[in-house]
Amino acid sequence: MSLVSSVQRDAASEGYLAEYQYGSAEASHTEAYLWRHIISLCAELGARRVVDIGCGNGALCRELASRGYEVAGCEPSADGVRLAKNSAPELVFHQLGVDDDPSAVGNASFDVAIATEVIEHLVRPRNLPRFAKQVLRPGGHLLISTPYHGYVKNLVLALSNKWDSHLTPLWDGGHIKLWSRKTLSQLLNEGGFRVVRFIGAGRLPFLWKSMIIVAQKPEEPGQ
Repeated sequence: MSLVSSVQRDAASEGYLAEYQYGSAEASHTEAYLWRHIISLCAELGARRVVDIGCGNGALCRELASRGYEVAGCEPSADGVRLAKNSAPELVFHQLGVDDDPSAVGNASFDVAIATEVIEHLVRPRNLPRFAKQVLRPGGHLLISTPYHGYVKNLVLALSNKWDSHLTPLWDGGHIKLWSRKTLSQLLNEGGFRVVRFIGAGRLPFLWKSMIIVAQKPEEPGQ
């Protein structure tokens, strides 16, 4: 592990509970509007082995495991991993972030990789598809969600004077990048994935709270 990665991990651990308000292993606010899509997609894709990248306190891992999936979780925060392991000692959790080497998780061994509401926090977002591509089997899928940004929603935020609160400038950590369907698709394409599906989640169409993009790793090297 690099010195930079180690420092970032320590910083994440120190601020984890305060930033994400995880005083327990309870499910986060994303459960209400994201989980049903993620669970449905895992079933639709015929997944058996699933890895949650940025699993937080492990709540989604526990839900997927209860539905019969073989699940592993990756989380850079020591506090997050502790909460996850305490709440589900039978599951495997790795203290790893996307800047780390994913070999310990298992190379080319998962059918689906999930990253819910993670990429908007990353200084180096290209490392997320890199990490996912290494742990996914050929033909495997990455399900990635992030707060949605498009012309209509951005205009509504501006007209309603909501940008200050939306950008969370006073939140330690917070969202440091805003993604549109176009920019996130570009990132995934550059990372060697093929985007196969877009889903808007929460609220009204084009005012979605988040978006989910489904991207596939090539079946063969070089595709």
